[in-house]
Amino acid sequence: MGGVFTSRPSAFLILAAFTVSWIIFERETFDWHGVATLVTWAMTLFIQRAEHRDTQALQAKLDELIRATSAASDDVTEIDDKEPEEIEKERSAASEQTG
Repeated sequence: MGGVFTSRPSAFLILAAFTVSWIIFERETFDWHGVATLVTWAMTLFIQRAEHRDTQALQAKLDELIRATSAASDDVTEIDDKEPEEIEKERSAASEQTG
């Protein structure tokens, strides 16, 4: 869930507010190390945003395919809450049933 919050534009506003606060209140500690830290945080937010966008696009495509396929099963609608190993087992079982 944290990835969803860090992918929002408000996360960039929080980073900007933190940067301004740092410069105003702790100017003497704002050096190259501080700049590198802020750049790293910004890059992390950009990566999170890109990953979230890609995930949402993929989910939208899958939703459309499920709606278009009358034989699609609703059994996997809660699969997002499972651990990766459980998902792999279900995928293996499903491919054995169809194959």
